[in-house]
Amino acid sequence: MKTKILILSMLFSGAMMTAQETFKKFNFGVRSGLNIATVVSEDDDFDNPDARFGAYAGLVFEYRFSERFSLLTEAFYSQQGFSLGDDVSLDDDFDAEFQVDYIQVPVLFKVNIIKGLSAHAGPQIGFKINEEVDLDITENGGDTETDFFNSTDFQLATGAQYTFDFGLFVQARYTLGLSEVIEDSEGHNSIFSTGVGFMF
Repeated sequence: MKTKILILSMLFSGAMMTAQETFKKFNFGVRSGLNIATVVSEDDDFDNPDARFGAYAGLVFEYRFSERFSLLTEAFYSQQGFSLGDDVSLDDDFDAEFQVDYIQVPVLFKVNIIKGLSAHAGPQIGFKINEEVDLDITENGGDTETDFFNSTDFQLATGAQYTFDFGLFVQARYTLGLSEVIEDSEGHNSIFSTGVGFMF
């Protein structure tokens, strides 16, 4: 009986040590910042619109395979879309903004280049949660709900990050949509983002 208890105790202790070592490889944090978003196309007949300036904010989860390689999974709210200015109308006062907001979920492979500096890249999927056009962006009340954009968007994200010893990081990222935002439009989301975050 004592032998069985001893064996069970050893197995339990080993499992706890393994769980603790695995848990140490996980890290989580928060990030937020500025989006400069638009829609682009390689089609020469496609007139790329102006950028919409928006914000993003969300959570970061990191699993460290080693000191050099990690896997990042994120979930964040992202304001995207594009703007149309005076050049699309004879009316000099015309100004419109297509506001398309997503919940973005990337899975990124991260490589630590030197101490503090890292690069990351990987696929990302966006789920549309809001879409509207604002025909009077200088005033409240000009928003009209629309439903032109597809409900999901597959993208590729790549960027760089510098992390300080106490957990604060600064980051820049570029994301390009791989799927059309509107059926048969040849248009793809294009987002440059920059911001800060903190790993706990």
